Amino acid sequence: MAEIINLRMARKRAARQAQSEKAEANRALHSVPSRERKAARENDAKAATRLEGHLRDQSNPQAQD
Repeated sequence: MAEIINLRMARKRAARQAQSEKAEANRALHSVPSRERKAARENDAKAATRLEGHLRDQSNPQAQD
């Protein structure tokens, strides 16, 4: 005799499995490795420091005359 299964539970199980597979594919496709995140963060900090170095001193605006 065949095993009795609950179709509602089987559908939910299949949906969870499909969602899990889709999530795994998206993680592989869209994730950014930590090395790249760290390099981007350091590059942004370096660019900000460089920009601040090129700004004119605004501490005494009357001294420009």
